[in-house]
Amino acid sequence: MNENGKERKQKSILQQINHYVGLVINGMEVSILVFCVAALAVLLIGNVFARTFFQSIYFAEEVSKFLVMLMTFAGVSYGVRKARHIRMGAFLDAMPPKMEKVFLVIISLISAVVMGMMAWFSYKYLMNAMTMGHMTPALRVPTWTFYIIVPFGFGLACIQYIRTIIKNLTEKEPWQSPEQQSEYEDEKLEGIQL
Repeated sequence: MNENGKERKQKSILQQINHYVGLVINGMEVSILVFCVAALAVLLIGNVFARTFFQSIYFAEEVSKFLVMLMTFAGVSYGVRKARHIRMGAFLDAMPPKMEKVFLVIISLISAVVMGMMAWFSYKYLMNAMTMGHMTPALRVPTWTFYIIVPFGFGLACIQYIRTIIKNLTEKEPWQSPEQQSEYEDEKLEGIQL
């Protein structure tokens, strides 16, 4: 097998691993987000009825806070995977594809490092919160249980940026995220193409 054949085989294995990791993370993210939205809706609507006819659900505020945190930090990774994060679209669209790809790899690398650092610092914060021993007022559970999702969400976002780097290194076209190819999006305003 020549050098090109080996390189193609390695890239296809790397692409397969990248795809499999994406499927696993996608399943986790979507499950968490769907569960949180549904649970939050049921909890808040139930609390409105309970407050109207009986008395307020005593733990509704704490559980709602946890669900919002869970949605937020699981949503960070989801936003990166779907390329719904802040980016310099006009700047990148003006570049030739090869230069755009280089910039996307650099931006993804810097973003992965930042997300990795945020995951590390939030993990340290979580460890510190665990030693404090504080409890929530209503449910009487340790407050650190609310913070578990923070390093997890940042870590998943870091993985998504690494997947974007792999996608850009193994594909010909530039990719803004593991699932979003970089392409100019024409905007339409009331049927008029801009």
